[in-house]
This record gives sequence, C-alpha cells and structure tokens, in this order.
Amino acid sequence: MKILRFILQKEFRQILRDKTILSMMLFAPIMQLIILPMAANFEVKNVNVAFVDQDHSSYSQKLAHKIASSGYFKMAGHPNSYKEGLELIEYGDADLVLEIPSGFERNLVREESQKVNLSVDAINGTKASLGAAYLVQVLADFNANLDINIKLSNGQIAPNTKLSVISSNWYNPKAEYKYYMVPGILVLLLTLIGGFITALNIVKEKEIGTIEQINVTPIQKWQFILGKLIPFWVMGIIVFTLGLLVMYLFYGIFPKGSLWVLYLFASVYLVALLGFGLLISTFADTQLQAMFIAFFFMMVFMLMSGFFTSIDSMPDWAITVSNFTPVTHFIKVVRLIVLKGSGLADVGTELGYLALFAVVLNSFAIWNYRKTS
Repeated sequence: MKILRFILQKEFRQILRDKTILSMMLFAPIMQLIILPMAANFEVKNVNVAFVDQDHSSYSQKLAHKIASSGYFKMAGHPNSYKEGLELIEYGDADLVLEIPSGFERNLVREESQKVNLSVDAINGTKASLGAAYLVQVLADFNANLDINIKLSNGQIAPNTKLSVISSNWYNPKAEYKYYMVPGILVLLLTLIGGFITALNIVKEKEIGTIEQINVTPIQKWQFILGKLIPFWVMGIIVFTLGLLVMYLFYGIFPKGSLWVLYLFASVYLVALLGFGLLISTFADTQLQAMFIAFFFMMVFMLMSGFFTSIDSMPDWAITVSNFTPVTHFIKVVRLIVLKGSGLADVGTELGYLALFAVVLNSFAIWNYRKTS
C-alpha cells in the first residue's frame, strides 16, 4: 500500500498541474451539459406550411387560422398555386404544402366531404413525418368542430357521439424532452471524458519516456493500473456530482430515487469505463493511436446505447451488441432512478452487468500491460 500511495501522489500532482486536463475534465462537460440539452430536442416545432387557398371561403380562412394558432406551424406564405408551393419547398422555405381546392366549403356543406392535398418534404424524415402527423390531427379536429358535423336531436343541437381517448404520461407528465435527454447527456459526457482521458494516460508516459523509469521499479502491474485508475475515478465522481448540480439548478431535475444508489452505480460504471480506457492505452503506442481507437469505440457506445433511438426498435443483432456495452446499462439505470425513482432491488441486474464489465476490463488491462515493453 505504501508503493500505491506514492503512485497516487504522483498521479494527482500530474493531473493538478496540467491545467488543460483539468479544464477538459471539469469545465468542458459542465458547459456542454448546460448547452446541449437545449438543442437535443426531438420535439418538432416551427414547421413551415405553404397554404394554397384556392377557395377563399370562410371555412378555408378558419382552417388557416387554426393551423397558425396551433403552436407547431408557421405560415411560410399563401402561394396562388400548388406549383408555387412546391417552389417554396425546393428553396427550403416550406416543409409542407397544404392545398385547399376550389369549392372546399360548398362541397363540405352539400356533399359532406372534400379532399385536400398535403405534400411533405421528406428530406428531413423526422420533421416531415411528425409535421404531417401534427397537421393531420389539426385537420381532424377542425373537421370534428365544423357546424355541418353537428346534428339536430329533438330540436336541440348536439354533437355526434364519438369515442375520445385521453392519455397520460407516467413519470414525465408533460412529456418534456429535457427530463429524458439531460440524464442521458450526463452519462455520455462522463463516458467521453473518462474514456478519452484514461486512454491517453499510459500512452503519454510512453511518449515522454517516463514509462521506462516506472518499468525498472519493483511496482507490480496491478499497483500501476490501480494508481492510474483511482485519480481519474475521483475526478469522475466530481464531474458526476457537478452534473447533478447542473441538472437541478438549470433544468429543475432532481433524482426521484436514492442518491446513494445513483452514486453506487456511478462508482461501478466509472471503474468499468476507466478500465476500458486503460486497456486501450496498453495497446496503443502513441496518443494519436489511442485517440482513434477510443473514438471508434465511443461512437459505437453512443449510437448503440439507446440514447438516440430505442433499443427495442433495433434488430436482434444490434440489441445483442448494445447489451455488451456498459453505457447502455448505465443510461437505463440513470433514467430509471432519476425519473421513475427505482430502487436497488429494481435495477440490481444492471449493477451485476456493470460489475462484470469492471472486473473483466480491468483484469484484461492488468494482464495486457507489459513492464518489459
């Protein structure tokens, strides 16, 4: 333990006197956590609609007003023809073209039906599909509240009998994306910082030549790896704590579950993540090699973690790959604890996965480190 204490003193001094590393580990993720959730929002708003009104009736004007006042759409203009509406899409000024044909109001009153033409710019698939779905809902609501769809019953005006479904969102009643995105972004930032910094650590010793001095000392391999891991584990816990403070101060998100359980998972996850970074550094000979290797795996971890897309919607082989990444399990746990208030009994299986990752990755890092290299 005396030898390990000297290694830890050396590592902490090396971290504290390197202002660049301190800035990368402390200030960079905090600023990113403040800014990124504002942009990482899957809710589609400000969909530009080109409203082609060829009827100019009271009904078409009411429909235009209802679309504009829904909060999701912006009128990109009132072109005189469908061709002019398509030109607005081609120039990027509109996302949807809604064409109201001539005789719109007359056909609704006399024939009780009228088709409208909706054209969608599908270059941005998410915005196109959600924007079209929103507009269809607006049209359905407009149709349901037309005067002609109200029938007389015993001399009194009564609406058509219809079945309505009212849904409620558990654990996120207002369906705000910040409650879903902020915990995931915190995990990804912790992963990027911890993975990249530790991946460069041993490689830096190789490049400046101090690794040769360490190799000729009677330091055991496990002492060397542990001495490299503990300082960054402490820094990771500090970053995680600052991230939780940012969640509360800037977004009003406070974990509904136990903070002790959350910190338990964060501690085990950091051991697994740092062990992975140290394993990369034992393979790489230069910092450039370590950065490219770490970047490759970090991109896979982020895309397969379920942060951007649901894991359930992935093919079977992708689900298997996703389950073999520690990031997947930690994002799931953080969201369950922060939003749902899950306890240790509910997420105990995920803790077992993370502990297994920690043991395997660190054992492999210790085994792969060669003092004779």
